[in-house]
Amino acid sequence: MTSRVPVLLSSSSVFPERTAAAFQLAAELGYDGVEVMVWTDAVSQDAGALRGLAEHYGVPVLSVHAPCLLVTQRVWSPDPWQRLRKAAELAETLAAPTVVVHPPFTWQRDYARNFADGLDTVAGQFGGLRFAVENMYPVRMAGRQFVPYAPGWDPTETDYASYTLDLSHCAASHTDSLEMADRMGANLAHVHLGDGTGEGRDEHLVPGRGTQPCAELLRSLAGRGFTGSVAVEVTTRGARSRAVREADLREALAFARANLTAPSPLNA
Repeated sequence: MTSRVPVLLSSSSVFPERTAAAFQLAAELGYDGVEVMVWTDAVSQDAGALRGLAEHYGVPVLSVHAPCLLVTQRVWSPDPWQRLRKAAELAETLAAPTVVVHPPFTWQRDYARNFADGLDTVAGQFGGLRFAVENMYPVRMAGRQFVPYAPGWDPTETDYASYTLDLSHCAASHTDSLEMADRMGANLAHVHLGDGTGEGRDEHLVPGRGTQPCAELLRSLAGRGFTGSVAVEVTTRGARSRAVREADLREALAFARANLTAPSPLNA
């Protein structure tokens, strides 16, 4: 494994193409690995299929995003704890060190009530994995704002062992990503690299096309002793062709590589 911070391609970044396309594009463009977003695509749920893709394209799976979206509430099981354990088993099988998980939705009352303690319990069952809780954002609809997460969209209000910092979500919540990283401190384990304009919605722009301090955040990681990975998570669903999608993902990778500095042995 290279000593630099690995830059991964999230399989969500190739949507509406399917999971297999993420491996193909990651290999062609020179990404260090893939983050698998577990969703309704059967391949994203299948360890054997994912291992085959990783071996065929020579691109490892280095993080697994548990099925936490509204559209994935029935993937594997309606029980969110079972979905999380299945995601952990998938990550363990693929030797991916990180599982990304969202805070519970407010209507998942039992899950939310015991989330912090339950997460510690699951982490204890999978000792080699980091369960990195992701920062989210308030939702704005019809001129009103509400928070669909419990206890809130900001995971730093609870002391979790590991965090995922999502820069697009920072923009949507009108939060500076550098300040969020400061709050996450030494528990910052993973980064979702995207951008946003702060218009109050989740945009997942190519980094550098919004208003978040994406470059500054990446350059700060070495001084933070960061030992995790950075996953490019951008929206390319509006791309008019595969060539346009490739260009966006190539630009995002170049941006990440240009601004990342590997941690030194003194502060790693």
